This record gives sequence, C-alpha cells and structure tokens, in this order.
Amino acid sequence: MAPDPWTYAGKVASVEAAEGVVTLVDESTFAISERSGDILPGSAQGLFVRDTRVLSHLEIRIDGQRLEPLSVSTPDPFSATFVTRTSPEPGKADSSLLVFRSRYVGQGMREDLVIHNYANEPAVCLVEIVADADFADLFAVKEGRVGPPEGEFVRAAEDGALTVSCQRGATHRGIQLRFVVTGPADGEAMASGPEVAVRRAFRVSAERVAAEVLVPASGRWSGCVEVVPMIEAALILPRYRCGQPVERAMPSERLAAWRQRVPHVTTEHEGLRAVLSRSAEDLGALRIFDPDFPERVVVAAGAPWFMTVFGRDSLLTAWSALLVDPDLALGVLQTLARFQGTVVDPVHEEQPGRILHEMRFGEAGSLSLGGGSIYYGTADATPLFVMLLGELRRWGLGRQQVDELLPNADRALDWIRDFGDRDGDGYVEYQRATSRGLANQGWKDSWDGIRYADGRVANAPIALCEVQAYVYGAYLARAHFAFEAGDLATHDHFRAKAAALKVAFNRDFWLEDREWFAVGLDHEKRPIDSLTSNIGHCLWTGIVDEDKAHAVAKHLLGPEMFSGWGIRTLATTMEGYNPVSYHCGSVWPHDSAIVASGLARYGFEEGAQRVVMGLLAAGAAQGGRLPELFTGLGRDEVAMPVIYPTSCSPQAWAAASPLLCLRTLLRFDPWVPYGKTWLAPMVPEEFGPFRVEGIPLAGARVDVEIRGGEAVVEGLPAGIELIRTPRHPATAI
Repeated sequence: MAPDPWTYAGKVASVEAAEGVVTLVDESTFAISERSGDILPGSAQGLFVRDTRVLSHLEIRIDGQRLEPLSVSTPDPFSATFVTRTSPEPGKADSSLLVFRSRYVGQGMREDLVIHNYANEPAVCLVEIVADADFADLFAVKEGRVGPPEGEFVRAAEDGALTVSCQRGATHRGIQLRFVVTGPADGEAMASGPEVAVRRAFRVSAERVAAEVLVPASGRWSGCVEVVPMIEAALILPRYRCGQPVERAMPSERLAAWRQRVPHVTTEHEGLRAVLSRSAEDLGALRIFDPDFPERVVVAAGAPWFMTVFGRDSLLTAWSALLVDPDLALGVLQTLARFQGTVVDPVHEEQPGRILHEMRFGEAGSLSLGGGSIYYGTADATPLFVMLLGELRRWGLGRQQVDELLPNADRALDWIRDFGDRDGDGYVEYQRATSRGLANQGWKDSWDGIRYADGRVANAPIALCEVQAYVYGAYLARAHFAFEAGDLATHDHFRAKAAALKVAFNRDFWLEDREWFAVGLDHEKRPIDSLTSNIGHCLWTGIVDEDKAHAVAKHLLGPEMFSGWGIRTLATTMEGYNPVSYHCGSVWPHDSAIVASGLARYGFEEGAQRVVMGLLAAGAAQGGRLPELFTGLGRDEVAMPVIYPTSCSPQAWAAASPLLCLRTLLRFDPWVPYGKTWLAPMVPEEFGPFRVEGIPLAGARVDVEIRGGEAVVEGLPAGIELIRTPRHPATAI
C-alpha cells in the first residue's frame, strides 16, 4: 500500500544538485530545473500543475549536445532567463554561440529560445527539443517512489504540436508542446540585414522535434516553446502564450499590483531592506487565486512540495502579513470557511466546524479549489481561525465581510467544545482517528516532534501548550465581537471561559521545579516536560501569568534555546536534541518571529530585538530569503546558518516572518473598533533613519517615521487615538 500522502514521514526528495537548481512558482504551478534550464529525467525535477508532474523531461540540444550553464537571472518568482552556451568546437577554447532561455510558468509554461552568434561567419546548427511526461503524482515524486510509468501512454504529432497523453482508469492527463519560430520568413531574413537568422520551421514527429537553422554572423535566431497541460479532454491554456507580451500576462500584472501595495521601508540597515524586499516578493508569488472566487486571495504553504492551501500555515502567514495586506487574511478566512467541516468522516479527520489542515488536487478535473481533496487532521487551525478573524476586526477591514464569517467562528468554537476537548477537561487534545492520520497534529507534526525531556516520544491524546494558548485567544476574540454587538451575555460567557482556561493552564502546564511550561499534557494528563519553543507562542497570546513570564523569557533567550540565528525548537539540554532534525532542535523563522512578538508583548524589549536581529542576519546571509527552517547549529559554531536539507524555499510563513518582526519592532497594535492604535517603537539604533510608508489600516494608508527616537505618524484615520505606550500583556487579544 502506498504511503498516505498527508502523513508521509519518510525521507523527502531533495531537489538540490551540487550546483543548485532553479525553482519557479505561480500559484499551484511550479517548475524545478537545472541551472541550464534542462529538466532531467530520473530526478525530482519537472513542471508541476495541480499536484501532477506534467513535464518530466525537457532538454534543448544544439548539434546533439546539451547546453553548458553560465548564469541564471530570476527577476520574478515565476520567470527566469538561463544563459548557456554550446560546446566549443574541437581545438577551440570557447564557443561563439550563446543560448538564452527565457522561461515563464503559470498553468503551463512558455520558453523563449534565442541563439546569438558572436562569430564573424554564419553558423548552421541543428536545434532539438527533447521532451517527455510521466504524469506522476506530486507525492510520489516528493517521496522518491516514482516507478515505471503506469497507464496507457500515447505520443503523437498533431497540428505541428507534440502531444503526450496518459489514461489511468477514469483519469486522463496530457501535455501538448507547441513550437514556433519567431524570426521572419526565409526571403525576409536577408532583406532585414544580419541581425536575425533565416527562419527554419520546427519539424515535429512523435519521436523528434528539430529545426535546422542558419544563424548569421553577429546575428541571432529565435523560437518559442509553449507547454499546454490537458485535464481530461480540456486544454488548460498557459498564462504566458508565445507571441504575446509577457508584461500583460496575469502573473506579471498581479505581481506589479502587489508591489505597488506593499509598504515601502526606508532604512540604513541593508539586511532588513533585503529581507523585507525578498519576503514581499515571495509572498506575492505564493498567492493562490481561486477561479470560482477570484477576489479571494489565499497563500500556498511553500515551494516546491506544498503549493496548496494549508489551514495553519495560511492563517499564521496571513496574521504575520497584516502589516502588508489585510485582504490576504480576509481571503484566507473566506476560503477556509468555505471548506469548514460539516460531517464526521474519520478517513479525512473531518468533523463539524473543524478547519482543514491541507488541500490536495491530484486527479481533480478542474482548476477550482472546490475540486480538491481535503484532510482536516490539525488541532490548531480551528482556534487560529477565530483568532485571525478577531485580529482582522481590530485592523478595521471589511466590517460586513467579517460579520458574515462570525457564524463560521461560532461553528469553530462549537468544534472546540464538542470535538477538540475530547474528555471535557477544558483542554483541546488531538488523537488521529485512523492509523493513517497524522500522529501529531500541532505545528510540530512530525512523528517524533513531541518528546519528554528524557527523549521519549509522547503518545496521543496530547494537549499542546500552544493550542491552549490559541483557544484562549479565540475565546477573547469572540468575547469582543459580542461586546461590540451589545451581547453582554455572550461576552461574559467567553470572557469567563478565557479566564478559567488561563488559570487552569498556568496551574497544570507550569513546571515549578524547572520554571518553564510543559510542551503538552500526555494521555494520562502528565506534563510532557521538555523545553521547547512552543512556550513562546503562549507569550504571544497572553495566556501566561506575568509572574511566570520572566522565567519563560530567560529560558527562551538562554544558550540552550537561542542559537544566535533564532529560537531552537528543542533545547540543546534535552535528550533527543538534534540540530539537523525537522522539529527537535532546528530553527523555524515563523516560530522565532512569534516568540519575538511574545517577548515584546511582555516587555522583554532587548530579548525580542536579539531574536529579530538574529533572523535578519540569517536572511541576509541567504540573499535575503529565509527558508522554511535551518539547523539548530549555533552562530558561535558556524559562521552562517546551515539550511535544513529539504527545506521549502520560498515558504509562506518563513517569508511572512520578517513582516511580523517589523510589526514587533514598531509595536504596532491597532484596535479600530475601540478607536485606538498602540505604537511604541523599539527599533534598534543600527537601522538608522527609519520610515515605513503605506501601512494599511481601516481603509487608509499610515506612514510611520522614527526621528530621534520619537515616532511621527501620518495618515492615521480620523477618530483613531494614538497611544504611545506598549499594549499591556494582560490586554485581551
């Protein structure tokens, strides 16, 4: 039996080669290739559309030889130009033919091919395109279990295009490759001078695609390849078409509009500037637009293997990106509400009111999110849904749209009561419904992610500390909705539930002898006593009693937890610590950013700054991009962060983490319904003159500038009082 795709815990295929690979993404389309642009068979490379590898082999050959890579430019997340050259002739050190491959992905792929001849005599060459498709499932590629192609395959030449199709049972998938020479006709070439080569059309057969071309001295030849996926009998037209302006294609227009909306940051700190710029670009690329609801924007979890909707990832990413685009949070909430659980289905772990964990498409017959298959096995997405809805209200966005989601929030709270709290003790626990579900259903969802201090792996049902913190935040958010509506009975009910949960949590999870909170309670309600980063999430929501916060902060910032780059997921003093593990000693940027926000909330300014500066240094060392995770090796051990071998990059909540860090440094906390906004910047001196322009708030754009240690605010909406002190940790979320 094949592994369950949602719960696979084995080795993930690495796409990295010795010289690296190039990954391009646009929504649920992504391409992984060599630095030459070639997609090599027998690897994890390919063009993927809707969780299917529609192109498993693509090579450009000149005179029978593969191209030699020279350089790659990636101006956008969905496009790249590969600069290559042909093999030098015998007895010559260099080649006179350079080949430029400009690739654009989006519901398929377009590649512009240009051959430049820098010699003083014409060059005659044979251009060949080798292509194939195996239509392998994304999970099979990811997990390295792609075997011989299965199904009935047909290769054919039809109307000048190469078609590969496969029938597997009732499922039909295909790919059509179209080839166009974009130079003038033969008779026109000489009249136009030496700039452009004589046109030679591609000859297409079921086995071979080739063109014999004459590239004039100091001239060029150009062609275009268009890769068109087929789902059942329908062609899915690529967003980039041969012969059409690339800047008018949908991904280009959407990214241009996104860039205009992103707040502009002025600072002398190059690391901050580079990381924020890269983060905004990555988030723009990872957005998904549902054809059924094009106005709703959601975000994919990460490339290459998670270009789909994840509940927890999308919610935390949207929260972190509020400083840039609250509309993203609204789209995430609307989409997750659309697929909120309605029935009890053990196979998919669905329950009424539950928010999904992951959506996959596989054999879906359409491009709509509604065609996906859903798994609900997560304990934290449901309370996070209510928390984010409350936070969106505080930012003053779409009052009517937020109100329309309140019934979904109530169903989520019903799930917490009826299904999340399995035994009625007031805590949300998880335990998978079948042997094929996720064993751990918090954000550390690897099989060994939750351990005791002695290294033993805990068994479910487990009540995680951060899940209780999220539930606390959800209760308070719902209480504030009720207060605004004048429903004092509901307000008092959820305030009381939050207060009771806080008291119980600080009693049952606190380890008095160690002065930290247990990561969870096990199946016998015993504390799982390891020191983990999870407790920083408890600071973030405010569930921690103030008399315990100092000890928590001291542990999080101590050498056993803080690596210099970020907060380790598991302390070095714990048995089971491994710096090169997924959840048992690694550093996750989103996790560290949440910890920094929690530290700032309780007034630990210097500690929050240390964590933020460590993350910024880690991002700057990687060209501005923070990966999904890196190893827990300390900054005193290695001069730069060591990336985890199969880390996603770009990855949504990693990309959003610098934005949450920026908000933390500004201590920017709006509460529009109550006519207040807190702003108490703790910006490090090395940032120099510091200005953020265009923060979206209640339909306006706010500018914040730090001058001589003071904050100057422009554009604050009318009726909003600016409070120049930090929001107190006891203030409800």
